[in-house]
Amino acid sequence: MPRKAEPNPTVFIVDDDDALRGALCGLLTAVGLHAEAYPTAEAFLEALDPERPGCVVLDIKMPGMGGLALQEHMGQSGCPLPVIILTGHADVPVAVRCVRAGAVGFLEKPVARDALVAAIDEALKVNQMALADQRQRRRVHERIASLTEREEQVMRLLVRGMANKMIADHLGISARTVEVHRARVMEKTGAGSVAELVEMVLRSRPDAADLRA
Repeated sequence: MPRKAEPNPTVFIVDDDDALRGALCGLLTAVGLHAEAYPTAEAFLEALDPERPGCVVLDIKMPGMGGLALQEHMGQSGCPLPVIILTGHADVPVAVRCVRAGAVGFLEKPVARDALVAAIDEALKVNQMALADQRQRRRVHERIASLTEREEQVMRLLVRGMANKMIADHLGISARTVEVHRARVMEKTGAGSVAELVEMVLRSRPDAADLRA
């Protein structure tokens, strides 16, 4: 079966200025980018699909939820869409907060076309990497979820650094049985070594730190 084509990235514009939204959409279309515009943060969140590739260009000051609050909300919810902040006023404290919250760009209005396009190009690269990492985590999680209860017990002890004999003593089973379960763990997860297994588990499990305790 042919692999499903990845959708083209979208630049989501969130700004309460009707004229600016129209101008930005026109500018981005002219340089070959797909854009969608929303007048409020709330309207954008209602339509948000975090798995769609792209980035968000948003205004700091808007009625209701402001740009910074929207950015922080996206970060807390794990949304991988990078944010480029627009502001009509050079505000260093706000800029610092935006950067700390993960903004990949901070541009002052009126926005220069080249600066905006460059910031969007960078943001789309960041999103591409984030989505790839997200897909990899999902694949690893599915592999680990396929383990039996005993196989997961053995995996947890392997991640803690226990040798086969120690695992056998801990679980009250034979070392040979541990070897069989260990081989199945490695096969199902696709890990080529215990070190690789540890890395996979630490990257994919929310309780990964507990596994090594």
